[in-house]
Amino acid sequence: MTGILLLAHGSRESNTEATMHQITAYVKEILQNDMVEDAYLQFRNRTLEQGLLRLMERGADEIIVIPYFLFEGVHIKEDIPAELKEFCTHHPDIKITMGKTLGADRRLAEIAADRVRELL
Repeated sequence: MTGILLLAHGSRESNTEATMHQITAYVKEILQNDMVEDAYLQFRNRTLEQGLLRLMERGADEIIVIPYFLFEGVHIKEDIPAELKEFCTHHPDIKITMGKTLGADRRLAEIAADRVRELL
């Protein structure tokens, strides 16, 4: 069974979890898939490892990690792949694939334009 992990950077601000939970709910609804979890790279208790373990506990043997990041910086190129590799050494029966960041996507530009329109 395939699980999906949405991985955000994380923040010391606790309200960021509510935002991420809402995004996770939207993704579940859009994909019609209840095997979606969220986790954070830093600052929150729901770590990358914990997110992967939650999906495994729910029966996932394949996990798609989607970084909820805009840019491909050091976290995307080095930190997250290193954590995933380490996790796989302890859980060799799990296949983990990491997707791309949100990046330059016209849909995000539309949201930015909407935010400008709200203030005009």
